[in-house]
Amino acid sequence: MSEAATQITLIGTKLATIGMEFIFNSPSPECETCKLRNTCTNLESGRRYRILGIRGELIHECPIHEAGVRAVEVTESPIIAAIDARKAFAGSKAVLEPPKCDEYDCTMYELCHPVGLKSGDRCTIVELVGEAPEECELGNKLKLVELRR
Repeated sequence: MSEAATQITLIGTKLATIGMEFIFNSPSPECETCKLRNTCTNLESGRRYRILGIRGELIHECPIHEAGVRAVEVTESPIIAAIDARKAFAGSKAVLEPPKCDEYDCTMYELCHPVGLKSGDRCTIVELVGEAPEECELGNKLKLVELRR
């Protein structure tokens, strides 16, 4: 398994914990005039990241985070998803194609439409996790896999 690329970004000091995962959303309006904007907002919106390390002790003032922000090293998190069982092979490449499904109350919906990935993303199936925890209401045969973009 190859390691994903790492990036340096800034995050609130209260959130800066190794192993913590978060989804980066678009910057707040307060960020527009901040001198640290380019470092804080250098991640891709809607993606899930994991903090791998804390960089230094320096804490920067921030209009959003009351205790300031600090530099951290992050990588995109691998994501557990339910995919078509016929395409679920460890080490293979796959294009994420969530099923056309409007069953938002289905307990499998979040596995079939994983937060942090978008339809059409090219991913590697890092590991075959196993069987889906439930039958698909639409009759799709699904397997759980760990995906990395």
